[in-house]
This record gives sequence, C-alpha cells and structure tokens, in this order.
Amino acid sequence: MNIKELYDIFLQHPIITTDSRDVPQGSIFFALKGENFNGNAYAKAALEKGAAFAVIDEQEYAEAGNERLIIVEDVLSALQQLAKQHRTHIGTTIIGITGTNGKTTTKELIAAVLKKKYNVLYTQGNLNNHIGVPKTLLQLNKEHQIAVIEMGANHPGEIKTLTEIVQPDYGIITNVGKAHLLGFGSFEGVIHTKGELYDFLREDCGTAFINNDNPHLQAISTGLRLIRYGQQANDELLTQGELLECNPFLKFKWGEHICQTQLIGSYNLDNALAAACIGTFFAVPDEDINAALEGYAPSNNRSQLTITEKNRLVVDAYNANPTSMQAALDNFKLMPDGRKMCILGDMKELGEASAEEHQKTIDTLCEYGFEAVWLVGEEFAKTKHPATFRTFADVNEAKESIKVSKPEGFTILIKGSNSTKLVQLAELL
Repeated sequence: MNIKELYDIFLQHPIITTDSRDVPQGSIFFALKGENFNGNAYAKAALEKGAAFAVIDEQEYAEAGNERLIIVEDVLSALQQLAKQHRTHIGTTIIGITGTNGKTTTKELIAAVLKKKYNVLYTQGNLNNHIGVPKTLLQLNKEHQIAVIEMGANHPGEIKTLTEIVQPDYGIITNVGKAHLLGFGSFEGVIHTKGELYDFLREDCGTAFINNDNPHLQAISTGLRLIRYGQQANDELLTQGELLECNPFLKFKWGEHICQTQLIGSYNLDNALAAACIGTFFAVPDEDINAALEGYAPSNNRSQLTITEKNRLVVDAYNANPTSMQAALDNFKLMPDGRKMCILGDMKELGEASAEEHQKTIDTLCEYGFEAVWLVGEEFAKTKHPATFRTFADVNEAKESIKVSKPEGFTILIKGSNSTKLVQLAELL
C-alpha cells in the first residue's frame, strides 16, 4: 500500500498506537520492531483488541482476505512518511527545537508562553526520537495554530532525518555540548549534527532563533534569517536579559520585567530568554510571557528542589554529560546554603573521552570544596580522587549506605545519567 492510500485510511482513523497492550478503539496499530520484539507478531492481537487496522511489513503475518492487515515495505518508514504527509496536509506553523542541554525545558517554556495566545501542540516528555516525533506530528489537527517539536539525536544524521519529517518553519538550537560522544565521535560531530536543523532552515528559507552569546551557534548560522536573544547587550537582540539571583530559584530581568521563576540553575536563564524571545516574536503580550515563565514548574527530575525532613535536595538525575555536569556544579557552588553534598553518577556514552571527562569533574569537585562527595559508577571509581570522596559500584550500594548512616542537614545535588538510577536515592534522603 502506498502512503497516499494509507493517509486516506488515517484520516478516517486518526489515532495511532505502537503498543499492542494499549489499543484504543478504531486506532491504527503500527507493528514496529526492536532488538527484543517484533510488532508483526502482535498485529492480530491488536485487531482483536479494537484496532481498525494494523500495519505490518512481514508477509508471514498476513492473512488472505483480511484487508485490515496493511502490508508495507517497512513499518517505521511508513509511520514517518505518514507523519510528513499529515504535517504537509495540516500546514500548522512548526517550531523545531534541538540542542545538547536544556531542549526539553526550553520546549516546555516555549509551549507555556505560546499557549497564552495560541492553541499549541508540543512534544510530551522527551518523545523526541525517530518514533516519538512522527507520533507527535500525527496528533496535529486543524485547531492547532503552532506546534513545538523537540528533536533529539545521539548519532550523525539523525537531526537531518527528523527535520525532513517535521519540515519546521522556525528552529532553535539551545546549545551544543559534550554529550553522546560515543555516537557522534567528537564535539565537532555534535555541532555538525545539531546544525542539521540550521541546514534545513537555510535551504527552506526558514528562520532561526539564536542565542547571540553562543560562538558555536554563531559560527554555523551564516545565511540564515536570525532572531536573536542573549544576556550580553546588543542592538540586534529582540530579547535581552540579565541574571539577578539564583537563591535557589532563578530570578532575572528582561526588558522592563522582573521574572521570578521556579527553575533552579543560572543555566536556565538562556532557556527562559529563548521562550521570551519566541513569545515576543509571535506577539504574546509581555505580561503573559512573564506569567507563563513564572508559572512553569519543572518535573521529571530536571533541577527539582525537594525539601525533606533531613535535607534539601536538588534532583537533576534525568541526564548528565560533561557540559551539563559542569553547569550544575557551577550553579551549586553559587547557592548560599551552608553544608553542601554532591552525589554524582557516571556520565554515559562518552566513548574514548570518558576517562578524561570524568577526571575533569573530579578536578572541579576538588576545586569547589564541597563538604561531602559520593560517586556512583565504575567510571568515577577509576578516577584519581581524594580518599574523602566515597565511591559506590552502583545505586544499590549507595542505598545500603544511606540505610546505615543517612546524611542529614545537607543541601544535596543529585546528578547523573538516567541509567545510573540516582533518582532512587531521593526518597531515602
């Protein structure tokens, strides 16, 4: 079946599922494959549960005369092509967003601001990959005036693939940093891949919102129509802001407005300014922009402040890379709290740079002189660190230590790659 025929079916059944355990009545089930599963094997079960159609790509799972089983060459490709077709058909204005750090928070802030004036569709959670992006696009309807689509990548070429599906009218790269070096090969590889969003906009006469203070972004933005924001005063800026305090929540000034956010970390100033800039460009009133920024509360273990009976916790355990780790430690050092403790987990997917980057983090910890430091994971264990720094093989060892002797009276930064599962420590502290 070709995409046009499939799209005609989608218009009659505009609900997509890829999980045979969750099959809404009248939906279309796409039989995706993974390392440990083959969705084709569950297509018939999805039909029995109420799917109107199931899209498969293996002939052995087809049934003679069963027109509800739609055979395509490749299910994932069909899903992506269907999303592109729908995006083109609906024609909603789309802002594409990518970056090494802060893209999810920035996406949430942009959506919060734009929702003050428009009907907005935006990526939920971090569904920003080759499956999540098309599934988000297929939720578009004619009532949506703007969509904010987050795009993630850990290998070269992924942003190019996603932008060709999303076809963004506008784009923003939050920043470029040292993450997924195992997949990208180098920091230059990160810059090139994130820059694929600029490449699409350049070819399609699109517009980019750019942090004017970021030299890496400036270097790859030639030939683009740019809408600029930043902290350093410049006549070309649409939005300029300055940090007032971070004690622990970010407070800043932009234009004539003072904004008291619920965000921890001075590094979030750039994210907030990006949202203010985009809101201003799309004619959202300043007062509404400010209210949206002040009203946004972070979730999903991204720089969340939690106050327990014994400690104050800064939980930033969703992800970690050298750039975000340094930013978190810099901000933590500036917080005025007295007794400070760090519980840090390994930074994953750094490849050959792993040993060097983990040692740099240790050097920063030694320089900043926090009262207590716990290190979780084998990469940190291999570093040269003071004997006062405690090391744990994994989160379970750390949990056992807390049960024996719980730290008390500290402000504790908890940060590591999601796979280290440090978030499990928060409930014990």
